[in-house]
Amino acid sequence: MIRPKIPTMPQPTVSVAAPTTAVEPSAVTPVTPSTPTPPVPARPTIQLTPGTALALVGGGTAVVLVVGAVLVSMLLAVTVTATSVAVCAVVLRSLLTRR
Repeated sequence: MIRPKIPTMPQPTVSVAAPTTAVEPSAVTPVTPSTPTPPVPARPTIQLTPGTALALVGGGTAVVLVVGAVLVSMLLAVTVTATSVAVCAVVLRSLLTRR
């Protein structure tokens, strides 16, 4: 029988020494800015007009229809392929049982 080979973990050839120097923590002194930062300007609000809303709805509908058509065509391609494979299997089975 075929047995899988389990890899072995190689052992290090050189011993690794622990570092002898210790790191001392230092105190952090906060720096205060001398000049205050200006406030960030507010973003303008987007106003939807009836024409813009209609365009957004139309665009969303078009995207949904296109994606749906693509998915349906892919499903149809899979069913046609599966049917042809099944027909080939039945034909091969009938040819092999006649012998």
